[in-house]
Amino acid sequence: MPVIDFHNHYYPPNYMKALQSGESSVRVTVDSDGNPNLHYPGDYNVAVRGHRDLAYRQEVLDQHGVTMQCVTLTTPGTHVETPATAVRLASMVNDEFKEAMETRGRHFTSLATLPLNDPKASLKEFQRATGELGMRGAMLFSNINGVALSDERFWPIYEAANDIGAVMYIHPEHPVNVDMMKEFWLMPLVGFLYDTTLAAASLTFNGVPGRFPNIKWALCHLGGTIPYLVERLDRGFHNFRDCRAKIDRPPSTYLKEFYYDTVNFNQGALKLAIDFAGADHILAGSDYPHQIGSIPLMLEAVDKLPVTDEQREGIRWKNAAKLLGLEEKVR
Repeated sequence: MPVIDFHNHYYPPNYMKALQSGESSVRVTVDSDGNPNLHYPGDYNVAVRGHRDLAYRQEVLDQHGVTMQCVTLTTPGTHVETPATAVRLASMVNDEFKEAMETRGRHFTSLATLPLNDPKASLKEFQRATGELGMRGAMLFSNINGVALSDERFWPIYEAANDIGAVMYIHPEHPVNVDMMKEFWLMPLVGFLYDTTLAAASLTFNGVPGRFPNIKWALCHLGGTIPYLVERLDRGFHNFRDCRAKIDRPPSTYLKEFYYDTVNFNQGALKLAIDFAGADHILAGSDYPHQIGSIPLMLEAVDKLPVTDEQREGIRWKNAAKLLGLEEKVR
């Protein structure tokens, strides 16, 4: 049975060179194993070989029986740069993603990255990526230097995404008040999940999914804590006038329509998400090759789920293939 890994990350070579050249605001060091370390508030990423070498990565996928990955950039993202640098680096990344799709298309597709601290440039790059480059959507970060994704400055991007039924995939970014999360890896372990939750809740209460109903919203890390906390969001809708100001039905009815990746390998959590959104809205994801990610755990978790064979096939590949327009290519 095919497998599409929807949640994984790639630092393209030219992008990495740009970061290491001093053109970027991201501080890069090299560890004793020769891996670049990308430092940003509250965390750093170790860019291991799998982050940087697609030939090696292809061997890893074949070894584990993964048919395809939908690659995305990861933290810190281009929006931490000056706007002009963000625009240049985002375009560079998307060109390199396109190259991966063209030269290794059996194994890789991608979602665009955007210079989100420049919304006008982001709209232009989104249109280029989904038009000229043939991508099915973009990955968004959960906050843009402290600005919520629900902010109206981003709505022209959502309007363009709505027009083509694009995928908009939300990945966490270092949260506001990240200084309180610098011990014990609390930022990626806790802060990431709550920032995704905050982004999804803010988008919903601000009426964004209702205003742009053709967008296919997807959330990393099983939606942060959305499946667990959604009942509380509904109680807010029923009890607080502010929570009804821009939507006319409970938040859960919108959030059930979102997609959730399996980067929470706990069976209880996965069952909760399936009970909430349905097996047809769950996407296999590994978070490869981050230290906290795992292709074997992704496969094991999906294999153990108490679902029908048809539902398991959907989670393994069909749900993602439908979102990405890849049913015939993967089949």
